[in-house]
Amino acid sequence: RVDVTVRISGFFRDSFPNIINLLNKITQTVASLPETSEVNFLAAEVQREQKLWEQQGLDHEAAQQRASYRVFGSKPGAYGAGIQGLIEAQNWQSDEDLARAYLNWSSYAYDGTGQGFAAPESFQRRLRQLQIVLHNQDNREHDLLDSDDYYQFQGGMTAAVRSLTGKNPEVYFGDNSQPNNPKVRKLTEEIARVYRSRVINPKWIKGVMRHGYKGAFEMAATVDYLFAYDATANCVADHMYEGVAQAYIFDQQVQQFVQTKNPWALRDMSERLLEAHQRGLWQNVSQQIIEDLKAIANQAEGVIEEI
Repeated sequence: RVDVTVRISGFFRDSFPNIINLLNKITQTVASLPETSEVNFLAAEVQREQKLWEQQGLDHEAAQQRASYRVFGSKPGAYGAGIQGLIEAQNWQSDEDLARAYLNWSSYAYDGTGQGFAAPESFQRRLRQLQIVLHNQDNREHDLLDSDDYYQFQGGMTAAVRSLTGKNPEVYFGDNSQPNNPKVRKLTEEIARVYRSRVINPKWIKGVMRHGYKGAFEMAATVDYLFAYDATANCVADHMYEGVAQAYIFDQQVQQFVQTKNPWALRDMSERLLEAHQRGLWQNVSQQIIEDLKAIANQAEGVIEEI
């Protein structure tokens, strides 16, 4: 009888309307069970919120419907969570900026009718109640630092909860790649696993170096997503930033490869790591490393200008 709020993607909305309908039926069925609040948290919350909406002037049926909203997504026809543009452009100052973008993009309720309804107050009520943010992944073809989608959706929700409540929720990763043996880990543990197994793995670095400019781009994208996950979910340790700097930038062979094949990637990685320090995400770092990163960023910029 756990009260669960689901944030669906635009792809999920378009592809699985039957599942959205099923999720809503489950919510409505459990919420209507004649059980005590000690047993049925969902029913208790729906009843409490229904009374609040009725006090604000909604009739009984409309108040019940709004109190039952548990599936939210982006505006019909829209995709994403609205955070990538802010991260790319460095156009944010605080949790509130990231949370505002996430809320603006995610506050549409889907009740199984095939339509989305703007419901920002309902979505914010749900987030204020959240104690746990969970993202499930059903395959091992990708990891959390392979795409901006992971940090936008999970990190965005985490930042929104933190902004609304003043504290970080518990954040978990559900590994369902083996359906008969699912495992749930804290997000910090999963980020550490990805960092050790791929991000600074010499075999992976050697592998992407076979792909020229695209390999260098993948390295830069990994740095971006590591930074963005930390900005939204506060889940990256200082040693990971330094490890990436040593593996991608200060290693002479790798640096020469990126400089030759994609100097934009070398500049962007250096600047992103400097941004992590400037924003207080990467705190325990020597001034020498900071100066070296600045020098390499300037050097790469010079190469770009020559090109």
